[in-house]
Parts: sequence; structure tokens; C-alpha cells
Amino acid sequence: MSYALITPAAEEPVTLDEAKAFLRLDSSDEDALVGDLITTARDYLEMVTGLSLVTQEWRLYRDDWPTSGMVSLAHGPVTAVGAVTLYDGEGAASAVSLDRARLDGRARPARFYLPDLAGRKTGLNGIEVDFTAGFGPAADVPDVARQAILRHVAHMFAFRGVVAADQQPAGAPDGYDRLIAPLKAWRL
Repeated sequence: MSYALITPAAEEPVTLDEAKAFLRLDSSDEDALVGDLITTARDYLEMVTGLSLVTQEWRLYRDDWPTSGMVSLAHGPVTAVGAVTLYDGEGAASAVSLDRARLDGRARPARFYLPDLAGRKTGLNGIEVDFTAGFGPAADVPDVARQAILRHVAHMFAFRGVVAADQQPAGAPDGYDRLIAPLKAWRL
């Protein structure tokens, strides 16, 4: 089982102007750096929380389908499953009907039930599930995530002379873990 990002987010949850205001920057001398730091902070937040913040298209590849008919989808919240494609031994593709499918996209991880494939086995990556994940446009991203990104950008910006931009994030600001705690999935 593996995932591929098909269509990345079209925008960042935090704009360049918002980040510059947070950093109290008036000039445009560091715009490229700040833009890169915003992307790095979002990527890091998505990695540690397992979330997709802004709408993105993902593809899950599976070798088989569980006998329960239920699979977990990472990168939630999942808003829609667009297609399920099954490949036979010769590589011929066939679309799977989603008439009986059910999605619990807000669960952590999201759950997708498709009884028509229960127990189905294929070759390597013989099942593809295309789905849409994220909270929606940037305006719909939770405020706690936006604050975490702003604080992380400020932290990385403060250390820009010590740690190269391509080696960021070298760390996270104090209190970052407590700030993002509501966004993380906790397991017992």
C-alpha cells in the first residue's frame, strides 16, 4: 500500500502577506525565502499530523482489498472518493462501481467501505483509489493550523543565517507540539 500526490494544493493556508505581517517585514527583499518557508511549514505540519490542509488529490495503491471491505485512507479529512480502478494480470484497467460504497471522511484515519471488492487480490498495486482530501480552500483551514504555520515560519526565519533554506525545518518553535495537539490523531 502506498500513496501518490496527484494534484497538490493550489494555494497555501497562509499567504505571503500574512506571513510578512506576522514577521513584521515591510520590504520584499525576503519574499522568496518567506514563500519557501510557508511551504516547508505546511509540509511539515501535514507530515506530523497526517492531514491535508488545503484540497489535494491523492491516489492509494493496494495489492488487495480486505475481506471486511473497509480500507483506511490517510491524508484526511477525505471529502470524496472519485474513482476505484482495478487492474487484471495483463494490466487492463476496469472501473469499479461506487454505488454501494460508503465514506467516513472525517474519521482519523478516514474509512472507505466498498463491499464489492471484499477479499479481492490483484498483482502489485493492482487497485487504485483516487480521493480528494483537505479542509477545502485556504480560508477553511483551522485557525490552529494557520497559527502553527505562522509560528513555524517565524522560527525558521529567525534561524535563516544558521540553517540553509533547503535544510529546513531544523526545528520547531517552543510550544509547537502543544499547539498542534488538537490536529494530531491519538492512538491508545
